[in-house]
Amino acid sequence: MKLVIVTAVEEFQKDVLKLFKKANIENFSSSDIDGHKSAPSLLSTSSWFPAVSGGNESALFFSFTDESRIDGLFNLIKEFNSNLETYNPIKAVVVPIEKFI
Repeated sequence: MKLVIVTAVEEFQKDVLKLFKKANIENFSSSDIDGHKSAPSLLSTSSWFPAVSGGNESALFFSFTDESRIDGLFNLIKEFNSNLETYNPIKAVVVPIEKFI
């Protein structure tokens, strides 16, 4: 069993849900989060208060699941990201679980 964590901008939330379903990951949790990039953009440097930056509405998903399902999910995410027109890829990491109850 491993822990898979996936983050995506809010726009891709429904897509991530579809990817989880295609990968047969049926049990997972999600949370709304704010994503931040530290690189200054033209928009933030031209604002009245450039030191204040707002986050991008994003979503975080996580699931404790089998490695075989995670491999399938990663393949689906790679395929999804290869067809993006923006630079906001879905990101995923896997964390090994040493003990669980």
